[in-house]
Amino acid sequence: MKRLLILFVAFACSNTNNEMTQDEIDTTPIVTSSETYDFTITKNIEYAQGLSHESYNSTTTTTKSLLLDAYVPNNADKNRPAMLLIHGGGFISGSKDVPQMVNLAEYFAARGWVTFSINYRLQGDIGTVLQSWVTFADNNLDADTAKQFLAIYPASRDAKAALRWLFANASNYNIDTNYITVGGGSAGAVTATMLGITDAEDYTNEISTTTDPTLATTNLNQTTKVHSILDFWGSGISVEILNDLYGNQRFDTNDAPIVIIHGTADPTVLFSDAEKLRDNYISTGVDYKFYPLEGKGHGPWNATVNGDSLEKVCFDFVVEQQKLKVQ
Repeated sequence: MKRLLILFVAFACSNTNNEMTQDEIDTTPIVTSSETYDFTITKNIEYAQGLSHESYNSTTTTTKSLLLDAYVPNNADKNRPAMLLIHGGGFISGSKDVPQMVNLAEYFAARGWVTFSINYRLQGDIGTVLQSWVTFADNNLDADTAKQFLAIYPASRDAKAALRWLFANASNYNIDTNYITVGGGSAGAVTATMLGITDAEDYTNEISTTTDPTLATTNLNQTTKVHSILDFWGSGISVEILNDLYGNQRFDTNDAPIVIIHGTADPTVLFSDAEKLRDNYISTGVDYKFYPLEGKGHGPWNATVNGDSLEKVCFDFVVEQQKLKVQ
C-alpha cells in the first residue's frame, strides 16, 4: 500500500509539473527586425456596407461596399500581431492604394504583422450623419469646412466597423487580439487616434439599424481594444468633437499609447494640434512618444528621427509598448 501511495504522489507531482510547464509557455508574438517574410495580398475584402445619400440624410440612398486589403505574412505563427492602417486625404480623397499605405503595410507584413489597409466613405459619398452634426455645421462653419466636418462622422463609423471586423475575423488570420495597432497619416491619423481613445459606443450607437439597415453588416456586438496608435501628422479632433457636441471627454487612462510624429512647419494640420494631443496624454499619464520633425511640412514620409526611418521608429514603439519578441 505504501508503495502504491508513493507512486500516486509521484504521478500527481509529475502531472502538476507538466501542467505548470504548459501554463508557463510564452505566447508573446514574434516579429523580426528586418524584412523576413513573403506575404500574400488579398484585395477588396468587404468588411461592411454603408449608405451613400443623394444629399445629407436624404431618403434617396445607395449601398456602398466598404473594402480593405489584407497583407498576410507567409509564416506558421498561430498568434500574430495585427495592424489596421487608414489613409489620409482630408476626408475628401485618398484610398487604401496610395503608395504610403501600401509601403507601410508591406513593411510590417514582411516583419510578421497581419496588416489591413482600409477604404472608408469620403466627403463625396455623403454618408449618414447625425442631425446634431448638421446643425452644428450650419451654425458654426463655412460651407467648405462644414462638408469636411460632416465627412468625419461616417469615416469614423466605417473605421470602427473595420476594427470590429478585424476582431471578428482574427481566428481566420491567426491574430492574437491582445496585440492590435492602428495607424494612419493626416485624416487617417485623426481616425486612428479616435479608434484608440474613444469608447465603444462612440461613432457606433448614435444611429440605429432602423435608420441605417447597413449597420447590421458591421459586427455591432463585437468588442475591440487597441493597444497602440501610430499618428503621422494627425490630431485629436475626432475625439474633441465628442466633447464639443455632447460633453463627452474621452481622454483618460484607458487610452492606447501613441507615437506622435509631426512636422513643425505643417500648414495643413498645425503642429500646435500635435502639441495639444501630446498635452492630453501628459494629463492622463498614458505612455506616448512625441517626435517633432523640425522644419517639415505635411506628409514627410521620407523624414528620419535620429537616423531612423519613420517605419523603424514605429516598429520600435510598438515592440516596446506591446513587449513583442524580436528576432
